[in-house]
This record gives sequence, structure tokens and C-alpha cells, in this order.
Amino acid sequence: MEMKRLSVSLVVVLFLVLVLQILSAIDFDPYRILGVSRTASQADIKKAYKKLAREWHPDKNKDPGAEDKFIQISKAYELLSNEEKRLNFDRYGDVGENQGYPQQQQQQHSQFHHFHESFYFDDSFFHFPFNSDRRDSSDEKYLLHFSHYINEIVPDSFRKPYLIKITSDWCFSCIHIEPVWKEVVQELEGLGVGIGVVHAGYERRLAHHLGAHSTPSILGLINGKITFFHNAVVRENLRQFVESLLPGNLVERITDKNYVRFLSNWKKENKPHVLLFDHMPLVPLLYKLTAFAYKDYLSFGYVYVGLRGTEELSSQYNINVYTPTMMVFKEHIEKPADVIQARGMKKQLIDDFLSQNKFLMASRVTSQKLFQELCPAKKTHRQRKYCVVLITGEGDKFAAGYEAFLAFAVANTRDTLRFVHICSHRQRDFAHALLMDDERFQGKSAVVILERRNNAGRLAYRVLEEPWSGSKEDNFVLLDLLDQLRTNPGLLSSDAVLPDLSDELAPVFLLRWLYSAADYVSDCWDSLFHSNWREMMPLLSLIFSALFILFGTVIVQAFSDSGDERDSTPPKKDDGPTKSEKNDTGFTKDNRIPKKGFVEVTELTDITYTSNLVRLRPGHMNVVLILSNPTKTSLLQKFALEVYTFTGSSCLHFSFLNLDKHREWLEYVLEFAQDAAPIPNQYDKHFLERDYTGYVLALNGHKKYFCLFKPPKSEDGGDVPGGPGEDPDPGEARGKPPSCSPQAKSARNKLSHLSLWMERLLEGSLQRFYIPSWPSLD
Repeated sequence: MEMKRLSVSLVVVLFLVLVLQILSAIDFDPYRILGVSRTASQADIKKAYKKLAREWHPDKNKDPGAEDKFIQISKAYELLSNEEKRLNFDRYGDVGENQGYPQQQQQQHSQFHHFHESFYFDDSFFHFPFNSDRRDSSDEKYLLHFSHYINEIVPDSFRKPYLIKITSDWCFSCIHIEPVWKEVVQELEGLGVGIGVVHAGYERRLAHHLGAHSTPSILGLINGKITFFHNAVVRENLRQFVESLLPGNLVERITDKNYVRFLSNWKKENKPHVLLFDHMPLVPLLYKLTAFAYKDYLSFGYVYVGLRGTEELSSQYNINVYTPTMMVFKEHIEKPADVIQARGMKKQLIDDFLSQNKFLMASRVTSQKLFQELCPAKKTHRQRKYCVVLITGEGDKFAAGYEAFLAFAVANTRDTLRFVHICSHRQRDFAHALLMDDERFQGKSAVVILERRNNAGRLAYRVLEEPWSGSKEDNFVLLDLLDQLRTNPGLLSSDAVLPDLSDELAPVFLLRWLYSAADYVSDCWDSLFHSNWREMMPLLSLIFSALFILFGTVIVQAFSDSGDERDSTPPKKDDGPTKSEKNDTGFTKDNRIPKKGFVEVTELTDITYTSNLVRLRPGHMNVVLILSNPTKTSLLQKFALEVYTFTGSSCLHFSFLNLDKHREWLEYVLEFAQDAAPIPNQYDKHFLERDYTGYVLALNGHKKYFCLFKPPKSEDGGDVPGGPGEDPDPGEARGKPPSCSPQAKSARNKLSHLSLWMERLLEGSLQRFYIPSWPSLD
């Protein structure tokens, strides 16, 4: 009986502890206060905060408890807007006064944990396995954020491919693929593949940008291009997927028949050539990834030593067929410039080897980027780098001088010297800036020693007095000058500012266009057979829209009454805008002659929002005037007067948005414009009363950007009144009494410069603010 009472008492104590913990959690729950879920994004939290702050603002709400409610809302937003504080609250219930795990809570947690262990309670009873608290710690270091992805991951994808997983909470399939994902990550990361993880619950913007509409999803990123993985999640499929992302022409298969041609291409490509000798029939993935990382500097070939037809090649370079061997060939193909040999070649060993052999012994400077890498700017006096430049021509006439210069460069052992050569007829500006069209060097080669002082093109240099012929006397003079330069940098007495070098190896415009067209066709073909219907919707929408426009135009033209057009009289000159209206806009007759005697301005509502913005055709823009009920009549009159000249353009539509109805939509859009609608981080009684009347937004619904017109401000912050060059009210010009009050006139003056802004809009010279997606108007 005593034991039974004791067990009942323990159960009661356990129940009380649970109740106390629940009550303490309910005491202050920022999610409940803001009315958002625990997986809400920062955008949703900010939106909920703005809505509640506007409702419970003490200046707006006269309820006695409004001030306390507003303080709770501000405190909840301050906690959830800080990711670190939010994470502490989600894990430990910490509301921000203590960082990490509070000591008192830690003691209670340990006591409670010890208590319920005696009743064989498992942790999973209190912590769900799918919640973010139990997210796999191995994914934490790979988590991606939108700005980090755009600024770092995308540029880095031009050097290595990325494998990205999109996951979320409460995802059963995500847990199912986790063991395979860990194994593949451990293997591919060691080979040089980038790894990324996107949590769709916290990074909705990035997940939407990547086009991931379900979890789990796996995609590959290379050269800024996204490709989705559609097969079963097994190790071999993921490895083949990464290998399929790489271009197919990275590594050339080399045999006895083509090795001479391959190594002799160093002069045409201006690159060292690398050969890997191995007994594997397929090119290793590590070697392909290395070739992609160094594709701008080196050309790669692979020799399968177990294949018949490679005996001569292996014998000539004395290859050990049982050990992988990597060789770098530069100007001389008879023997390699550098060799490494190891049974298990690791990525770090290969990177160190190739980074020391990225350039030829006397590379030809073909672009500004290559010049800056070969001849780096001076950083300190102890890090001086000198470039010895041979300015020469092409042909047999200059061959002897080049060979002598190359032999001099091969014999050099100083790290502070770099030897390069430039073709004078391809880089005329460079040669003219250093030689100044000196008659001594007309049709001859010249050697220049230079040191770059900064990245703006300034350098110090010295030209050898006599043309370079490659004789022994020329070698002695150059060697003596370089020896003197060790102790006397002042020998470089001349200075100049070099223009940027032209890119000699850049493809012509036609080839670039063909490459872009081929990539676009390849993307469409891949999307057609591998993408789901949701991903296919933009392409299908575009196709059906084009067909609808085409057949709609044919049907309208077929059934239109052409007789009415012939019988109709041409419009009179008086039907156009008056002289005062033309002067007000500042334009005369041009190719945008208005087709009607009035301006069609529609209101953006829940009904017209989709057709006038979200599904606006490519190339079309909607010019939206922001107004309120008191200023509606005066602003619409002035707006129609300012934009009348531009109504002849079929790609422009004109609308207005009522600020009293849709202020929240406007403030959300303006957050993507710089300093257009700043949101205060703390209590500010004026931020809810910001006046947006007179703002004009040019919205491009297809490309998701907008241009912003803000009324000019005077020095005291008010609207600029109409200047002496502004036309009077149109009612007064026609002899009618004024139709608006002084407040309405002040509102009309906000649009006095709108016509000039519209001209810049059609020129395409206005700043564009991009938005990830158009918010709903309701």
C-alpha cells in the first residue's frame, strides 16, 4: 500500500512539473503574440509585426491596454527578428535576457531528465525527431542563405560544381535519404565538389529562387546553371549526376597517334599541357574536377597505360605503369617541365603541383586579366615583382629572337622575375605606350623591364637601348641590368599609364550568340523531359500566350469591319492635346502620338491585379499612381495631363492604387527600393503616417522589377511648389473657376516633373529595383 501511494505521489509531482513548464512557456510566446508559426520566415514575421503594430499603435488605438499590447508586439518582434535569440528561444525558451542555456533551466532540465528516466521515458517523447532542434548537425556547416548563395556560391560554381540538398522540418523522406547523403558528401567533398543545404522553412526565398517546390530535392549547380536530380537517391546515381554536370571536353584521351599534336598546341592555346598516366580505363572523377577548376590555365589529357597503342608514349617518358604519374609540358614537348608520381594522388597534392605550373616559361600576354596575374602590382618594397617583356612580331623573322629570349627565361632561377612576350601588332596601344614609336624599333623586337605600381595601370619601366636580336651581347646586357636591379630599383626611371589590353582569344559575337542559343535549347529540352508540371508552367504559359495572341489577332482581323475604317473621317487637329498641354509635358509631336483624346487609368484592385501586373505580357509596364481619397481627383487630373503624350505607346498601361486600402502592399514593395520606405527597428510614432501620395511606380510584371518616382522635396521637407515655368491649372486656362483647394494644388505639384521621369523610363536609364515575387494585393 505504501509503494502504491508513493508511485501515485511521484505521478502527481511529474504532472505538476509538466504543467509548470507549459504555463511558463505560455506566459510569453512571441509566436502566439505575432500569430505566426514556428517555421515562419523573416518576411512573414515582419509582415505580421507591421500589421499588428498598425492596429495596436497607442496613437491609433484608444483601448486602455493598447500600450501594453504594443510593447508585447515590439518585444516579440525584437526576439524573433534576431536569429540567435530566436534559436535560443526555440531550444530553451530563453526570451533574450540570458544567452545560451540558463543555469537555472539547466538544473531543472537535468533534475527533470533524471526524474523521468526512472520511469523509462525516452527523449523522443518530449522532442519530435522531425523538428529543427533535432536537425542533423552535419548539415549545419553547409547551410546556405540567399545573399551567401548569390555573392559566393554562384561565382564559385565556375570553378567547381555544387551539390545542393533542399530539406525541411517534418519531412519523412529527408530522413530516409540522410545516410546516403552523408556518405556521398564525405566522398565528393574530398574530391573538390561543393556541398550546400537549404532549409526551405527558413530560406523560402532561396528555395523559390532555386525552383525547389518540394522536399527533399537535390540539384546541381555549375557555371551558374541549375540542374535537378531526378533518379533514385543512391551513391552511384549521385556520383554519376555530378560527373554529368561537367563539360564533356575537359579531358582528351591521348595515345601514340595524337600526343604530339596535343602537346604542340601550347603555342596556339597559350597554355601548359598536363598528362595523367594511369591504369584505370575511365578518367577518374578527381582528375575531371581538377581539369574543370584549372580549365582557364591548363589543358588536360589522359593516358590509359593498359591500352594498346600507348607503349611508345610510356617508353619515351619512362612511365611506371603501376603508379599514377602526372606531367606538365610547357614550351618544350621533348621532356616535361615538372613531374609528380604517387600511388594515391590526393586533391591537395594535385592543387599544389598545378598551382606552381599554371603559366608557360615565357607566356604570351593575350588579355588584361592574364597580364595582371603574370605581372602583379607591387604591394610592399620586399615583394617587388619585375616583368621582363619581349615586344615582338610573328613570323620566321622574329623566331630567332624569341628562342633566345625563351632560353634566357628557362635559365632564370629568381622568383622575383617573370618573362612574358607580346605581339606588337595585336596589342598596338601597349607597344606604343612603352616604345613611343621609336624609329630604332621599327620592324624589330624590343625588351622592356617593368614594375606595376598599382592596379590603375601605372608602372615604372626601362627599355633596353638596342633592339633585341638574341645575340650574346643582348643576353649580357639584359643579365647585367637585372643584376643591377637587385640593389638599385631606381634603374626603372620611366613611368607610364598603360591602357587595358584587348582580349585576343575572345570568341566573336556570332560564336557567342550560337553558344547562348545552344545552351537555351538544351535547357528547354531538359526541362521538357525531366521537369515536373509545376516547373513547366512558365514555359507552357509562354507558349499558350503566344498562340492565343497569334490566333486572336488573325480572328479579329478577319471579322473586323474594314468598311467602317474607310468611311471614317480622319481626326481633326483640335482633337489632340492643346498647346498648353504639350508645353506642360515638354514634348512636341513625335512617334508616340496619342491614339485617343483621353487617358485610360484603371484602379488596381483584387480583380484587376492579376491581369494588370502579375500576368502582364513581356515588354509591357504598368505605370501606377499612388493616391488617397482626399487627393484622388486632383492627382488623377495632373497624372493624366503628364502622361498623355506617352499614351501612344502600346506597351504602357496606366493605373492608380488607393493608399487607404493597400498601404501594406505598397510598403512591402518599397522595401526592395533603397531607402524608399525604411522600417524602424524600434518604436517610432511617425512611421505609420508616412505620406506616399504622389509616388509613381513603373511595374514590369514579367521581369519582376519596378522603377520609382518620388515627388521632389524642398529644403524644409515639403513638396516643391510649381515654378515659374509650370502651366496654370487647366480649368483656369479655359476660363473656368479653380476646381481644387490649396491642399489639392499642393498635391498636384508633386507630379510636376513626372513627364521628364517618363521620358527616362522609355529610354531605359532609370534605376531598377528587383523583387523576388509580387505579393498578393489582399
